[in-house]
Amino acid sequence: MLVAGCVTPVDYGKIPHSDYVAPARCNPAPATQVDGNDKPFFFVTSRLPNCLTDNISLLNHRADKLRYGRFAGPRDVERKPGKTVRTIPLALSHSEQWWSNLTSRMKAADGRVLLYVHGYRETFFSTSRDTAQIVRLAGFTGPAIQYSWPSQGALLKYPVDETNMYWDERNFRKFLMQLAQLPSTKEIVLVSHSLGARLVIPSVEYVDENVSDGDASVISNIILVSPDVDTQDFERDIAEEILSDRRVRNDRRITVYASLKDRALSLSDSVHGYPRLGYPRCFNPFEAADLKAKNLPERCYAVHPQYTQAVDKTALTIVDTTAVSRGRSGHSNYLKSAPACKDFAAVVRGNRHPEGRQSTHLDHVFVLPPVPKGEKPDHLAICRRTE
Repeated sequence: MLVAGCVTPVDYGKIPHSDYVAPARCNPAPATQVDGNDKPFFFVTSRLPNCLTDNISLLNHRADKLRYGRFAGPRDVERKPGKTVRTIPLALSHSEQWWSNLTSRMKAADGRVLLYVHGYRETFFSTSRDTAQIVRLAGFTGPAIQYSWPSQGALLKYPVDETNMYWDERNFRKFLMQLAQLPSTKEIVLVSHSLGARLVIPSVEYVDENVSDGDASVISNIILVSPDVDTQDFERDIAEEILSDRRVRNDRRITVYASLKDRALSLSDSVHGYPRLGYPRCFNPFEAADLKAKNLPERCYAVHPQYTQAVDKTALTIVDTTAVSRGRSGHSNYLKSAPACKDFAAVVRGNRHPEGRQSTHLDHVFVLPPVPKGEKPDHLAICRRTE
């Protein structure tokens, strides 16, 4: 049943996709303004919008083009007397107006912008909720953008999500390049979760290779949360490109959050046959045995690029959240576990050495220790702060 569910084709639906986007409000005019106070966050999406209903929604199908808009955090809206639903208010914008509004917000925030790319099994509602939570948690004062690709939001649709993610790479890398080349952009804090890392990493590499001056160091603070990426691929082909000596000197760095209790990545590990960057399983049994003989945890991580050792800056930092993992899947500790939330928020703010980490036998790997016995932190309040 599991295999059958995973290979079930996507249902096109009973309505032609062109009909969904035919209404004029799906294609706003350049002068159309969106209330930025009511909808403070920005989004870019390759999801198919449904403009046939009173409230525009974003479906799980691929769209004909990228669309831009603004949204607010989750709100309770009364649909029927005495019955409310949790929803995300959103409005589409013309691309020129969207970029103009974003530029104005960035100038007011010293050129800093947060870009969030979600992972597998997400809907526009869940990614919007997470984007708003990240902003609150980190106290980020600049504009925040979520890039929403057509994840199916379903447990048994991993192959579809993986396919759509690769399909969308061209769209995302063009958007990232345009964002990086804006004169007002001084720092992009780029956060990805899970499968989103496979969209982000090659796109950063593409931008690095194609910007006019050959350097996109404005993409400086890259945070990969529970990355569903082949560890050896990251080490061999990716780290050397993205974390070159010159870019590290210009403040480029990558922070990875990993956990051996991540059930989602454990399954991905089994499906793909090799360890994932966010799941520190030892593929080499001799390496595991050597660690055990030294009385060290049997966990294996991506190695730090050797050529950056001469640079007085850390290029790659791995934070192991195994001991503070929470939730059924352990795949979203950065938004559910108080110690992980605090560390993640500090990294988003630009802190290279947040308090609470413990060193390991590897200079670039740190662990978050378990919560001391007797202490019961309010994980929900700490991670969500206020809504």
